[in-house]
Amino acid sequence: MVVPTVNVFRMSFYTWSGFSPDMRFVGLDNFTALLDDAQFVRAFQNTVALLVVVTVVTMGMGLFLAAVMTRQRLRGRTLYRFVLYVPSVLSVVVIAAIFSAVFDQENGLINGTLRALSLDGLRQVWLGDQDLVLWSVAIAMVWQSLGYYMVLYMAGMASIPEDVYEASALDGASPVRQFFAITLPLIWQNLRTTLTFFVMSAVNLSFVLVRAMTGGGPDGSSEVLLSYMYKQAYTNSSYGYGMAIGVVIFAFSFLVSLLVSRATRREPLQF
Repeated sequence: MVVPTVNVFRMSFYTWSGFSPDMRFVGLDNFTALLDDAQFVRAFQNTVALLVVVTVVTMGMGLFLAAVMTRQRLRGRTLYRFVLYVPSVLSVVVIAAIFSAVFDQENGLINGTLRALSLDGLRQVWLGDQDLVLWSVAIAMVWQSLGYYMVLYMAGMASIPEDVYEASALDGASPVRQFFAITLPLIWQNLRTTLTFFVMSAVNLSFVLVRAMTGGGPDGSSEVLLSYMYKQAYTNSSYGYGMAIGVVIFAFSFLVSLLVSRATRREPLQF
């Protein structure tokens, strides 16, 4: 892992097509060019938007569903857990194919349902509208990840002794109060670890879904950092420039991980 990583940094200082034997050292010119590259800036903004929205929604819904499945006596909750977990074991390319069909303009599930309900005015070109395509990708990312993190949180919540909840209930604590005062603090280390892991995996997940669902279109409106790097390095034969984008992704991922780790640091609680 060390040698390829170092090589990414090294190649970012060169201009190279990736195939020609001719390599020219350009120093920081590739990084300077990034600052004036509107498509790179847009890809960076899209990546940040997806990370924020998908992380907040997935973690929030995962915690909520885990609490409901663990604390509430639902009939058939094993079935619910299975149904929610299934997407996490599917190939990301399969998920991209599923949501390409769901968002299909003519025969997709969403537009087909709206047509059946005589709501044709609400039909959209989900993957062809620059204002909607990124959020369509975000929905697919949430659907793929939600069940996996829900199961992780359920495992953490199941380890909390029942008598802790019983004692708080005798003191008049509501289920909501129990969640924020007992459940969340006691699984905080679990949440902290999964949050860092999810942010890193979401960067890769967004690339695969964008590549398979939209190709970065329309007009770059769904482009993310990894897909833009791939295009520059392997489609446009700008390997050195693509590796400069790779360095930015590496630094960005490291910085986000550091910020998440620092922001969520707290003294672990024990029961």
